[in-house]
Amino acid sequence: MILESLRRVLEANALITAFMFVGALVWLSYLISAKLTRGHVHGSAIAIALGLVLAWYGGLATGGSRGLSDVPLLAGVGVMGGAMFRDFAIVATAFGADIRALKRAGLVGAFSIVIGVVLSFVIGGIVAVSFGYTDPIAVTTIGAGAATYIVGPVTGTALGAGTDVIALSVAAGLTKSVLVMIGTPFVAPRIGLNNPHSALIYGGLMGTTSGVAGGLAATDPKLVPYGAMTATFYTGMGCLLAPSVLYLGVRAIL
Repeated sequence: MILESLRRVLEANALITAFMFVGALVWLSYLISAKLTRGHVHGSAIAIALGLVLAWYGGLATGGSRGLSDVPLLAGVGVMGGAMFRDFAIVATAFGADIRALKRAGLVGAFSIVIGVVLSFVIGGIVAVSFGYTDPIAVTTIGAGAATYIVGPVTGTALGAGTDVIALSVAAGLTKSVLVMIGTPFVAPRIGLNNPHSALIYGGLMGTTSGVAGGLAATDPKLVPYGAMTATFYTGMGCLLAPSVLYLGVRAIL
């Protein structure tokens, strides 16, 4: 009787339930990161991976197409994970960045952001074409996902891409994030990643905020704010360029 009453309350307050569920998932992910990987794999990457697995299971268990939000108890996840909250988070992040801090990185830091976005996009687009995608919207969305797993969904939503393509873009961005997170401590000594200036450029080239933050934390925690700052600008730059200039470029080629 108590459990049934609790279920009705949670279903009636679906969005609050979604926040509680995601909060518990993030807490568990950071616990796994600290205890099992000793911080080498960032908690945010583990949380995203668990979220993708749960979304797959939710769709498989219910036969629906909206992942966990097809489960009545977790219907609020569909609202929380929708475009409104996602775009709000991106705008909030952009407002939290200080343009004067980016100027201190100089022209090299600014160019690294543009180069990083375009290079990741091109690599992602080439991979998409090699797997048989020829639709400019699909190629652009997957290429944007190779930039970051935020730029991919933003671009896909703006261009009207299918949910399967948007999911692929998220997977591409997640893969990049994990690779950057794990690989940064190993490549840092070889590329001179040991000072704030190089961290600014590295964050601009790689772009994935969670990957850069986790990798720099494992390399030298003092470098995290510098790399994360340009990585934040990278996300905003990608959200501007991918659905506009880069999409027009893909259309012209395909």
